[in-house]
Amino acid sequence: MTAGSIVLVEDDPPLRMLTARALQESGYDVRTAATGAEMWVALEGAPADLIILDIMLPGTSGLDLFRKLRRESDVPIIFVSARGNEQDRVLGLELGADDYLAKPFSTRELIARVGAVLRRHGAPTDAERDAVRNEARFDGWTVSLSRRELHSPDGTMVDLTSAEFDLLTTFLNQPQRVISRERLIELSRTRIGDSSDRSIDVLISRLRRKISAAGGDAPIVTVRGIGYMLRSEVERA
Repeated sequence: MTAGSIVLVEDDPPLRMLTARALQESGYDVRTAATGAEMWVALEGAPADLIILDIMLPGTSGLDLFRKLRRESDVPIIFVSARGNEQDRVLGLELGADDYLAKPFSTRELIARVGAVLRRHGAPTDAERDAVRNEARFDGWTVSLSRRELHSPDGTMVDLTSAEFDLLTTFLNQPQRVISRERLIELSRTRIGDSSDRSIDVLISRLRRKISAAGGDAPIVTVRGIGYMLRSEVERA
């Protein structure tokens, strides 16, 4: 039994071979593609648990492929790119990627990030269910922790990326308490990079915007000079 099925989209042959081999040695079933067209062929053969997507591809760019994938599926996606500055990482998160890894990267780091993303998208273990109750409610909103779903007060499901849901869960676990920006970065380190990255601010902004767009006031407030706080009371069920 494999650890999961991965489609690796990378146009550099040596890097594609090295990365695929490392993933296979870690127990993953890996299909490779050098272009967007090859990626679609790979996905037609069988669904993937995760896609590793190079941004700078020949022909259709990784960003365009990502947008089309997101219209059709919520499969986890990790961007890899030689463009690793803060602006590019933030753009990847704003689009809704689950992680962003700058080249050159070690295969050990990539495998760690792959495992973290797949765990976040997987069903919770029995121990996790015991540690955290299945459902949380705040201001009329309902969060299903096992299904990783957020429902607005009128029952509409709000689409959240894995990173956004993890961030919301962090606030639900510490309601009405200020959480420092540094602590939020530490909790999300496997996803958003080093402490100089403003990606946590992007994630919070996206989460606020989605809650507000669904017809409610975003209850995540900024505590100037310290961090952020969920001001609502949280009920567990």
